Amino acid sequence: MAKGYRARGVRQGGWGRTGLAAVVSVAYFFPVLWIILTAFKTHNDALATPPKFLFHPTIENFIAVFRRSYIKGFEAVDTGFALFFFNSIFVSASSVVIALAIGTLAAYGFSRFPLRGNDTYLFIILTTRMLPPIVVIIPIFLMFRVAGLSGGYAGVMLLYTAFNLPFAIWMMKSFFDELSGDVEDAARVDGSSETRVFSRVALPQVRAGLAATAVFGLILTWNEFLFALLLTGVGTRTVPVAMAQTIGGDIGVRWGLLAAIETLFLVPVIVVSFLLQHQLLRGVTFGTIKR
Repeated sequence: MAKGYRARGVRQGGWGRTGLAAVVSVAYFFPVLWIILTAFKTHNDALATPPKFLFHPTIENFIAVFRRSYIKGFEAVDTGFALFFFNSIFVSASSVVIALAIGTLAAYGFSRFPLRGNDTYLFIILTTRMLPPIVVIIPIFLMFRVAGLSGGYAGVMLLYTAFNLPFAIWMMKSFFDELSGDVEDAARVDGSSETRVFSRVALPQVRAGLAATAVFGLILTWNEFLFALLLTGVGTRTVPVAMAQTIGGDIGVRWGLLAAIETLFLVPVIVVSFLLQHQLLRGVTFGTIKR
């Protein structure tokens, strides 16, 4: 009898926690949901008071993202968001891949071949990520102007790589530290080189860490605004900068168009996170769950 009451209490407590988690999830997700709904509204529906939850959806805002032009003087100027989306994807993906490749090699070296003062070197690397971007933007801007990197892809990609590198090193080092070195020692005894031990033994075991580091690095780079604002040109501008510079003007803010851009801007990160969800979950919980 006591077991039945206990089991019933456990079930009721489980449903209660589930309900509370659902309410919290809806509260956090509602702003994103409202942006998605606004993307399918007409201009009048987006400005309606009180707000409309039931409306006739339209895709004209998504079509306008890539085809919209506005009249500047007597000339029609294309907003060019297709190019801006390509710039964001190209710059973010390239910088994350480069930072992940360099950071993984460095993390393996710090983990398996520690130097004297290893912790000091790691702390120095981490301090470069502690600085707010606004603190270093002036010297970086002057450096880019002297080196001729302003306005191009290479400059902003190198800068994003430099800022993502400390994060990648620290993340991947924690994953390598959790691995047992017995398998690697056995591979060395069998005659495998250090390169082969790294690529065939250690690296496959930290795939979850690679996925987690890639997703977090992508999010940090994808949403970056300040460096992209000051260091990109008209042809290399990313979506956050383009949104700030092209939405509004004399006609006011087109909320439906802005919501459509933001909805499309969310898609790549959501898709990558969904495809890597299993590795991402393992990466976040790696070392916390004992098997």
